Amino acid sequence: MRYYETEYPDVTVRVAEFDINRREAHVMLTCPHSREDAGTQLKHLAEATRLLAERLCMKPVFKRYLLSDATNQSHFLPADDECARSVIQQSPLDGSKGALLVIFQENSDFRELGDGFWADGSGRIWSGDNPSVRPAGSKEMTVDYLDRLSRVLTAAGGSLEDHCLRTWLFVRDIDNNYSGVVKGRNEVFDRHGLTADTHFIASTGIAGQSPDPACLVAFNAFADLSLRNEQIKFLYGKTHLNPTYEYGVAFERGVAVDYGDRRHIYISGTASIDNKGEIVAAGDIVAQTNRMLENISVLLKEGDCSWDDVAHMIVYLRDISDYGVVKGIMNDRFSDIPKAIVLAPVCRPGWLIETECIAIKQIEDKEYEPF
Repeated sequence: MRYYETEYPDVTVRVAEFDINRREAHVMLTCPHSREDAGTQLKHLAEATRLLAERLCMKPVFKRYLLSDATNQSHFLPADDECARSVIQQSPLDGSKGALLVIFQENSDFRELGDGFWADGSGRIWSGDNPSVRPAGSKEMTVDYLDRLSRVLTAAGGSLEDHCLRTWLFVRDIDNNYSGVVKGRNEVFDRHGLTADTHFIASTGIAGQSPDPACLVAFNAFADLSLRNEQIKFLYGKTHLNPTYEYGVAFERGVAVDYGDRRHIYISGTASIDNKGEIVAAGDIVAQTNRMLENISVLLKEGDCSWDDVAHMIVYLRDISDYGVVKGIMNDRFSDIPKAIVLAPVCRPGWLIETECIAIKQIEDKEYEPF
């Protein structure tokens, strides 16, 4: 992985570029030093993204806007981003009105399927925000999102259980609405044979708000219909983490996917937890941060990867006052990795911090089709 930083007017851009065969770049754009209004900052982010795409000679395949006030700011965003797009209120804590995660790929041929779904010619599908899902209870919205994804995958010749690699569930007022998300996900997974005896799907369930104040849940996903079962390995970290079903939820800690030239690892939202499902270091943000990073290290190692392979990370905090401490730890240990630290409470009140990441590593001598 090659890391570098560049600057555009009022925008700081951190890039992780994987340049083996079909190139890919993960980029985090922020405006930490800008004193401009939200509309101007978001305009600068859009222009910096355009210029960077030209420089990289790649196209965006997925964008996630992390906004400080999604309801009042989303109308400033480009009308057509020409890729799957997610707009979430998770306030960046570096002072930016908005941060933007962009995943670029070389020779991308993604096309819009409708309702937030985009697919390429190789069978990869990104699910951005879906405008057709109507506001309802958190359980009902979760079922609706997953059922719509399942129908899209089935129509394309795949299935939720065999080809969905990663989901994100953003929950308004998570302390009160997360239980409905868990019930809805369990209901859909039971129908599809996703159980403790088979497998679940890597996932992040975190506080976040759609621009629509009536929506209790927002949803994104990534699937790949080209995969065979032997290309997928689920990551458990059993020395440090317990199976999620032991405390009533249904997701995998992480998943590694092998292509002919590379391995992609998707690490789910990971907190300070032990292999009995208990919170480690309640109330201590430094100790929780260190245990969380240790847990992620174990998962990466299980996938034969390390922090040197991480393409981007998003750090979620419950308490805004912990930002300075966490920023110091992250900058000391991972100064090069594109990242954002945002305000977003974790699904269990005792967890002060959670982090997710994606890693990419070169591999050799695999019979699978190259990425």
